[in-house]
Amino acid sequence: MELSQNKRIAINIVIISIFVWTLLLVNPGHIMAMKYCHVFASCPTATSFQMLLQMKLFSSQLIGWALMVIAMMLPKLILPIQFIYKHSFKRYRFLCSLLFVFTYLLVWMVIGVFMIEIIMGVNLLLPISYIPALVLFVIVVIWEISPIKQRFLNLGHNHRILSAFGWKAFRDSFFFGFTHGVWCIGSGWALMLFPMLLPKGHDLAMLIVTFVMISEHLEYPRFPKWLFVPRMKLLKIIVVQTKIRLMNF
Repeated sequence: MELSQNKRIAINIVIISIFVWTLLLVNPGHIMAMKYCHVFASCPTATSFQMLLQMKLFSSQLIGWALMVIAMMLPKLILPIQFIYKHSFKRYRFLCSLLFVFTYLLVWMVIGVFMIEIIMGVNLLLPISYIPALVLFVIVVIWEISPIKQRFLNLGHNHRILSAFGWKAFRDSFFFGFTHGVWCIGSGWALMLFPMLLPKGHDLAMLIVTFVMISEHLEYPRFPKWLFVPRMKLLKIIVVQTKIRLMNF
């Protein structure tokens, strides 16, 4: 049985995400390089910071950040990419989707530079401490129930009309990726930073954060107000789909 276009897109994106997740969890060559921060953080001086720079830790962290963003964020782009495929001519679909993803990731990489500096600075000042993560966790909880967060989530559902062909199609895909990246950062910056501040267990925290961020992306837009919303949409979908497949087995 031939799969629909939307299903093919979803499957391909999930496969790529799983592959990158595997790289992060196996961590060949210590891509994430988190432990080196804590090794030199026991001596929070200018000398230790210089040693971190000499180890090219920042570039290693940036590579790890890129993989982290791809693994965690790519599943969130399934619906926007399906939207691009639906509103573009066949010969433009792949390039427009690629440009959208590239621009989206580029926005996250720019903000990642600042986040990595925060992570390295915190690790030097408070080595192997859960205090920064606990403080950020409080901020995350407040941010999750805030109307500002909901506004960013609502904007993420606002898929602009795209030109069907010509250079305008590429221009619109570029701006679509840029704006979608900005809205995602606005809604998820605290969640993304939280796992990286944990001395231990950041892999598990990344998995949980990914689950939460995908779930909130699947929720319908809501009126912005102070409100606690359980981010369980993804779990509900998994349970329902599992029941359907078991019934048809």
